[in-house]
Amino acid sequence: MWDHLSFIIKQFRERLWIKPLIVCVLSIAAVFLANLMDMTQLGRFLPEITEESTETLLRIMASSMLMMATFAVASMVAAYSSASRSATPRSFPLIIADDVSQNALSVFIGAFIFSVVALVAMMNGLYVGRSSHFILFSLTIVVFAIVIVTFIRWVDNIARLGRLGHTITKVEAAAAEAIRKRQSAPRLGGVAAFGPPDAGRAVFGAIGYVQHVDIAALQARAVQSQLRIVVAALPGTFCTPDRPVAWVIRETTDSVSDEDAKAIADTFVIGDSRSFDQDPRFGLVVLSEIASRALSPAVNDPGTAIGVTGTLVRLFAMWNERGKEDDVYAVQFDRVAVPELSLADMFDDAFTGIARDGAGNVEVVVWLLKALGSLAVTGDATMRDNALRHARLAVVRAVKALEISEDITAVREAAKYAI
Repeated sequence: MWDHLSFIIKQFRERLWIKPLIVCVLSIAAVFLANLMDMTQLGRFLPEITEESTETLLRIMASSMLMMATFAVASMVAAYSSASRSATPRSFPLIIADDVSQNALSVFIGAFIFSVVALVAMMNGLYVGRSSHFILFSLTIVVFAIVIVTFIRWVDNIARLGRLGHTITKVEAAAAEAIRKRQSAPRLGGVAAFGPPDAGRAVFGAIGYVQHVDIAALQARAVQSQLRIVVAALPGTFCTPDRPVAWVIRETTDSVSDEDAKAIADTFVIGDSRSFDQDPRFGLVVLSEIASRALSPAVNDPGTAIGVTGTLVRLFAMWNERGKEDDVYAVQFDRVAVPELSLADMFDDAFTGIARDGAGNVEVVVWLLKALGSLAVTGDATMRDNALRHARLAVVRAVKALEISEDITAVREAAKYAI
């Protein structure tokens, strides 16, 4: 349940209007809260605040905050566009979910709403006592302080938002979080699956990418209807009309009902694009795309490709930490079988594009071979085999792409330490 709730919260974080709406509601509530203070006896202990001083502050805020919000939106749109051009459009959800920018926009719009509503209330005689005037003045000062602090933080952040290095850091953090989640539950809490069952009903979903699988809901349905469920489509899988998302086996002689099949299909959240949440491979794909774009003739930035290669090594080293623990994982959902991620597929996602697009760049190839060589000696046999496989492919591609014999010699020398 918590895993599914976390997925929904992350989806809402990518909606730019959520935080501004919440702050606006709080601002309006604060304005009317000040009026309630007149019902208390606080006025006898509070200093008297003139209505003109509060009105002046509110007018200044009302006239400036809308302009600030407009400026913030324009800056954020420019940063989003820059991230899509310099990195990859797949990084856009991470950039738009930036907390500092969303908080800044929310504070600017919320301050504008607060000042306008407070001015209207003041002009219509809503505040008549000393308590309400003092509370409103205090709230205005607090809002001013929040706006100033938020603006300073936002200016520091907007200078980096949309920059390539910042985008790579965001993608790495998202991929690392997905890897940590999958490390703790490589089968998402289910039992091991070794391919489709010999018998059972295939369940199909909509056409699109699997973004999230609610394993707890699958377990509940399996217990209720006495089923065994084999997940056939992990998050990141592209579903088509002929590709099932799950196989269902009934423990009794009865067939699997349409109601059960629909309920099982509904536990698979399918969208038009992939999501970082349950899909560690997607982070590797996005990083590889950033490196490939940097290696394109239009950009010609091998340094970024080398930096991304180092990032990929960190992520695979993190993934390899799972192999140093006992290969025993808690089974929370004993009626749901889930396959583990293929390390070969993860290596293909990460390194194929870099090896292909960087084959003609000797420094990129040499660095890639060194990176693969370091992964080959991590102690995991599967990782070693895949690292050596990609190192051999990188050498073959480089020999065909490079024209200078000295460059080919440098690649072969680097290959001695990787293969």
